[in-house]
Amino acid sequence: MTQSYTDEFVDNSQLAGTPRQSWLSTLAKAPASEVLRLWEGLVAPKSQVLRPAETGMVMVRGRTGGAGNPFNLGEMTVTRCAIRLATGETGIGYVAGRDKAHAYVAAVADAMMQSSVWHDQVRDGLIEPLQQASDARRDVLSRKAKATQVEFFTMVRDRKA
Repeated sequence: MTQSYTDEFVDNSQLAGTPRQSWLSTLAKAPASEVLRLWEGLVAPKSQVLRPAETGMVMVRGRTGGAGNPFNLGEMTVTRCAIRLATGETGIGYVAGRDKAHAYVAAVADAMMQSSVWHDQVRDGLIEPLQQASDARRDVLSRKAKATQVEFFTMVRDRKA
């Protein structure tokens, strides 16, 4: 495997995270249209809204060279929501943009994933299809980038003259 420049500065073992971080990331990064389409096929339990979907701003941080000193890149719009299922599990949803339905579905799906009763249904009907679609999009972009890769080489001249 090829190591990138930042691999020597970043501990990649910290990037794996917990299973909950993984499904929250999948829900947040997926297009709202895909999330809502797949959500229609699931049966959601009764839930109480703890924090209705609301839109706000967050500061996006960057790092010089990907691993250097942090700096404020700018602000971005996010929508968040928090719910509690009738069985007691609490779910949160944070999504980029202003789609309140996307944030609500992410929160309910998060709570359902924490429940042994609903976990398999949500994983099989929502999380895995979203992850597969994300992997397919990443694969297409990777192939396009690979097709434009340029190989550089140098010729060594003999200087014994």
